[in-house]
Amino acid sequence: MLQFPIEVLQTNGFFILLFLVIAILYSSVGFGGGSSYLAILALTGIAFTQIRATSLLCNIVVVSGNVLFFYQQKKINFKKIIPLVLLSIPLAYLGGYLKINQQFFFILLGFTLFFAAITMWISKKIVASEEKNKQTKPIKNIGYGGIIGFISGMVGIGGGIFLAPVLHLTNWDTPKKIAAAASFFILVNSIAGLLGQYANPDFYIDWNLTSVLLVTVFIGGQIGSRISNNKLTPIQLKKATAILIAFVSVQILWKYLF
Repeated sequence: MLQFPIEVLQTNGFFILLFLVIAILYSSVGFGGGSSYLAILALTGIAFTQIRATSLLCNIVVVSGNVLFFYQQKKINFKKIIPLVLLSIPLAYLGGYLKINQQFFFILLGFTLFFAAITMWISKKIVASEEKNKQTKPIKNIGYGGIIGFISGMVGIGGGIFLAPVLHLTNWDTPKKIAAAASFFILVNSIAGLLGQYANPDFYIDWNLTSVLLVTVFIGGQIGSRISNNKLTPIQLKKATAILIAFVSVQILWKYLF
């Protein structure tokens, strides 16, 4: 039975406010902020099994609009994207289904967030060319997608933070089409990972908090997409987030490795 929203707000008001601010800021410059949501959830003290499911649900809400936008702009090249998700979807499902203990989850999460922080910090230097694109072999795309999908399913992310740098480094396509591919990849893998978790007999999610967070992310995303943020550039936002995520990752690794 769901609690009255006021009770949830009183207990988790600060974290809910952070979700709203992040959703507004990120959507105002065209991002989703999935890694930031995951970092915040890691600090809430809720069960680690719920962190994964809540993060994936937030991912789905955040990137669904992005995928629709890219589809309308004809930036989604399904012929090139299909090899990326061919193996990632079943492996994301498997990763979500696997039963892992708390210590392993947080160690994996710590390293994942630390990698995400590094990627965000140097992302300006990793940008594919608008003119020349390499024709990568489908087997490589299948391999990249499968590995990323499996890790993403276990941690509770969509995998875009891993995929985008790989696609930029290999000059997979133009930056806009890489962004579109990453959004689609995040969406399908988030759904697959969530279904895998749901299939696990131990699956449980606190809908009292999760439902409020999903509404918060949706509202924040709608507000942000309608305003223009002239004071904070995408690169500045990424670097600020990188510092936050790196701080959280070090805290997690220190606690569960030492």
